[in-house]
Amino acid sequence: MLGFTALELARIQFGFTISFHIIFPAITIGLASYLAVLEACWLRTGREVYRDLYHFWLKIFAVNFGMGVVSGLVMAYQFGTNWSFFSEFAGSVTGPLLAYEVLTAFFLEAGFLGVMMFGWRRVGPALHFVSTVMVAIGTLISATWILASNSWMQTPQGYRIVDGRVIPDDWLQVIFNPSFPYRLAHMSVAAFLATALFVGASAAWHLLRDRKRGNDGGKDQKAVRKMLSMAMWMVLIVAPIQAVIGDFHGLNTLKHQPAKIAAVEGHWENAPDSKGTPLILFGWPDMAQEKTRFALEIPRLGGLILTHEWDGQIKGLKEFAPEDRPNSTILFWTFRIMVGLGMLMILLGLWSLWLRRRDALFSSPWFLRAAVCMGPAGLMAILAGWYTTEIGRQPWVVYGLMRTRDAVSAHGAGPLALTLGLFIVVYLFIFGMGAAYVLRLVRKGPAPYREPAAHGGPGRGRQQMRPISAADEMPSDTGGAGASDTSDRN
Repeated sequence: MLGFTALELARIQFGFTISFHIIFPAITIGLASYLAVLEACWLRTGREVYRDLYHFWLKIFAVNFGMGVVSGLVMAYQFGTNWSFFSEFAGSVTGPLLAYEVLTAFFLEAGFLGVMMFGWRRVGPALHFVSTVMVAIGTLISATWILASNSWMQTPQGYRIVDGRVIPDDWLQVIFNPSFPYRLAHMSVAAFLATALFVGASAAWHLLRDRKRGNDGGKDQKAVRKMLSMAMWMVLIVAPIQAVIGDFHGLNTLKHQPAKIAAVEGHWENAPDSKGTPLILFGWPDMAQEKTRFALEIPRLGGLILTHEWDGQIKGLKEFAPEDRPNSTILFWTFRIMVGLGMLMILLGLWSLWLRRRDALFSSPWFLRAAVCMGPAGLMAILAGWYTTEIGRQPWVVYGLMRTRDAVSAHGAGPLALTLGLFIVVYLFIFGMGAAYVLRLVRKGPAPYREPAAHGGPGRGRQQMRPISAADEMPSDTGGAGASDTSDRN
């Protein structure tokens, strides 16, 4: 396939599948916690707007959860089919960690998901709220185990090698490896931030549409305005926190994976009389020529950011053997895409605060358009950050222990090219349909929640609960049976 080797095709295939998969768990993590907050606000205040928003976003959460499970199963099988030598070498560490994820997080989510989706009127308010919280906790536990496994591959510890296989010696060291806390915090906050931007973009789109139709306010905008307000508070608070976490993560990476940082910075060597590593804002790292072309530099700033010292320096790529260097051409730009989007998120949060103080948060068309455009920014930043992390680990699959070329299964390029082509076709169809359905749900917007009728009356069947349907919950001739009843919730 276009001259690619089996190793390259296996890497492309895994990168393709994980690029789809990572989007859905990120939104799922954020939406699960958002739903828990909405239900808590509903129970505490009795305000219908929180209940309406809960049921609106519950549908979108359910679709994302399902697509995340399906896409994750494919990745698990690839460890055995495409990366069998890696599984043989490190399976005694990665296998149990993934099993713990199933035994704790997945079972917790599966146990309470049905109650969360179908039990609104079938269990008490307290039990339903507990179910929502348990699902939210389950998504975070799932991320914990997955990132523990991946972080161990980045910074392995707590092991010994016996007969060419990794044997865990200390599970606490395996799980709480040096990069794990930073990566867990960075990814979890990224999921919250991506969800806030998605929610905010949905609200901004509805406000712009209503403005175009001549509806600049009113009762039907109450839920949409609350949605935008909550999302912008989240962006304002979380985006700067993410920048701080990213700084700590960078310091940790510099300590344990200095070649990755050198590649990210496009930094090749330190001049003998240089003081402080410059920050290269833009340029084109040339792996063959061993230099960064068209570099636009700020003196000393790179060393100051990376080491927190005015004269700080980092190792250049030339200090590492050519076979141990990650691809700086890719990393240089994936990292800058991530950071650039993060800066835009901070600016969006500050802009929202300024407009909020002027009582113009819901009426500024320029801000609303910007919020819509920033809707996918969180997911794009997650993908760019994930590429930076994974490509920056190369040429190692387990850093310093096993090279990627030694981990791939003994397949020919033909079968891998065929399966990659099939993956592309199937994924674009299935997940394209899923994404279109999610957008259809978003386009409908939040509406007053109507309780399903317990009985259809003479000549009518029982109204079925359809928690993820894009159609109306009840037909229009229910005779008022769907009118909201809040007395038992206040």
